[in-house]
Amino acid sequence: MPRLTSAKVKAITKPGMHGDGNGLYLNVTSSGSRSWIQRMVIGGRRRELGLGGYPATGLAEARALALANKAFVRAGRDPVAERRRSNVPTFREAARRVYDANLPRWRNGKHITVWWQSLERHAFPTIGDMKVDQIRRSDVLAILEPIWGVRQETARRVRQRIRSVLRWCEAHDYCTGNAAGDALDGALPTMPRLKAHLRAMPYREVSAALATVEASRASLASKLCLRFLVLTAARSGEARGATWDEIDEDAGEWRIPGSRMKAGVEHRVPLSGAAVESLEQARVLRDGSGLIFPSSVKRGHPMSDMTLTQVLRKNGLAERSTVHGFRSAFRDWAAECTSAPHAVMELSLAHAVGSSVEQAYARSDLIEKRRVLMQAWADFVTGDAAEAPPLPS
Repeated sequence: MPRLTSAKVKAITKPGMHGDGNGLYLNVTSSGSRSWIQRMVIGGRRRELGLGGYPATGLAEARALALANKAFVRAGRDPVAERRRSNVPTFREAARRVYDANLPRWRNGKHITVWWQSLERHAFPTIGDMKVDQIRRSDVLAILEPIWGVRQETARRVRQRIRSVLRWCEAHDYCTGNAAGDALDGALPTMPRLKAHLRAMPYREVSAALATVEASRASLASKLCLRFLVLTAARSGEARGATWDEIDEDAGEWRIPGSRMKAGVEHRVPLSGAAVESLEQARVLRDGSGLIFPSSVKRGHPMSDMTLTQVLRKNGLAERSTVHGFRSAFRDWAAECTSAPHAVMELSLAHAVGSSVEQAYARSDLIEKRRVLMQAWADFVTGDAAEAPPLPS
């Protein structure tokens, strides 16, 4: 027997759940807002279904919705799933939600741009406007097959991104099964697993390369940034985004916060005398942004990821090394010309050392031993030493 009337519903102000019978309740919050909730057992689980707010949804309408839901359940259907299916997004809409959800944790600006552009170019023309529960393996194959044999890395990444979007949809019950999942393997030729090594010049040529850049017409900021990057064995993005407040002059350290590191952990870099000298020369570049090596083109912004690459290209060095390749040159030099322990060499590159258990017990970043190594590298690169002195084991 119904317990509520239109007059009672209008008069109720006490917070709580006020029952009408058949699992229908008027929920009144402490703020005074009111809405309809239906409690049901669906598939052996107790569920609560929102039926709309009051007064937009009146008592009579709430009762009608509740009866319809009960009829769904008696027929073996799930009204929650039915409602969700009525709101199934298109692939483009789902991709946007996945993209927006991941954006805060992505630190690589190029990856952020390419992730979306690859779907725009390859996936959206075919499945962008399709509801995700309508996407079949044949649709995904129509995207991948034209590029699978000719642009292997692009094809692999496009498939991975489609799969991640559909995995999100599957988790939200918007679709069942992943049309880009493992079952697709049988229709696609196996790709060879190629390990591509970035170009890196022999370490004996690094000094001459820096001298070539120094004598070039490149901007002062790009010259000093490349030199600082080589002397610290840093990644391009870490050097280009370096700020003055990351430099501890008293300790002779560059402290890169975890937010700017690939592994998400703060990295301390011991500064050699040559690295400090590069910083001293960079003081004339101050523009109020706090950046050590600001862009000479876009004031107040870091130089683009192509700036240093262009410096190598214009000086005939790009065929011999990428910017990242200088890290490899440092690592080869350390292995062949010094007695530095493996851990010291790897930590100098901000690489994790050992298993997760070993890392949990490793309390030291070996910075003093790394300081000796980085000074020896700077001496080698600047010509102050023919080769590095023995290092403590």
